[in-house]
Amino acid sequence: MTDNVQFQESVQFEERPTGSGHLIGRATLNAPRSLNALSLEMIEALDRQITDWQAREEVVAIWLEGNGGKALSAGGDVVALHGAMVKHAGQSRNPFTEHYFASEYRLDYRLHTSETPVICWADGVVMGGGMGLMQASQFRLVTPKSRLAMPEITIGLFPDVGASWFLNRLPGKTGLFLGLTGVHLNARDALDLGLADRFVDADREQVLDALAETHYQDDRAANRRQLHRTLQDLATRPDSLTPAVMDHLDTINTLCDAATVNEVVHRILEHKQCDGWLDKARATLADGCPQTAHLVWEQLRRSRHLSLAEVFRMEWCLAVQCTLHADFREGVRALLIDKDGKPRFRHRDVDQIDPSYIDSFFQNPAPQHPLADL
Repeated sequence: MTDNVQFQESVQFEERPTGSGHLIGRATLNAPRSLNALSLEMIEALDRQITDWQAREEVVAIWLEGNGGKALSAGGDVVALHGAMVKHAGQSRNPFTEHYFASEYRLDYRLHTSETPVICWADGVVMGGGMGLMQASQFRLVTPKSRLAMPEITIGLFPDVGASWFLNRLPGKTGLFLGLTGVHLNARDALDLGLADRFVDADREQVLDALAETHYQDDRAANRRQLHRTLQDLATRPDSLTPAVMDHLDTINTLCDAATVNEVVHRILEHKQCDGWLDKARATLADGCPQTAHLVWEQLRRSRHLSLAEVFRMEWCLAVQCTLHADFREGVRALLIDKDGKPRFRHRDVDQIDPSYIDSFFQNPAPQHPLADL
């Protein structure tokens, strides 16, 4: 068991007819120095404990949070992934990255399909793998400090952890725009887009106390309704936050309404206004990985009518293929290893990339798919 994830069980005082009181399982990501980046050990520990909680009738809910006050999770452990990519550079298989992504996506799928309600305290930074945990939860709570993003274009990966599923379900062209630009969202944006369920301007211990004082039954449907009411009573309106995405919705839809990703990218890059939010989005795209832009376009196109399980199987192929190509390794090097901020991606711009090159990323590199049983 890793110390980077802590588990607790809060016992309710009322007695159940069959024995002990009801429980809420509390999982705390505990790697604050890395903004709770998800290591393989953390993922596996979460999966084991959540599987146990889901099998126990007395567990009425699972609570996910991050320690340190700054983040739920800033993403996956890309430093460890980089080490594996360097070790297996030029090879046709990468055992570590295959195992890592299969474990992460299996955990996300388990949360998505959980009969035990999952409550995510999405306070602070929520990016990449953190977004995977949040979007798989049934009750997604945001706070004044919440900052959401899928910024994979900066490192040459792609929006994974089920993003093909949840980005495709956002209003208009916002999912494509978020994937291409990695733009940051506040709690108001998250609510407007359907990426969050409740805005809570209260201490998390107050929320946990309210959940502990809630009366539960030996009836999952009734308990889900009771959880809904309790969290609804705690929620307020984020009136002090500016709704950046919805204020720019018409512009986003216009810029992203094109037949090819090349045209969309050029439209965004050429749209220069004195608008801080759009300017930052454009700058991130301009400095980002052209390969990722193509992957974002294609993953959303191909996954539009896929099931959730099919989405995770497709994303596993994409993720592992990214670890077998140079851009992901180079992006992590520039941002997090050498920290020079100057990645030397293989292609200068989106126009240099042949569609057949992108097609290869969707091929399964393994003889058997590790998520075939989902």
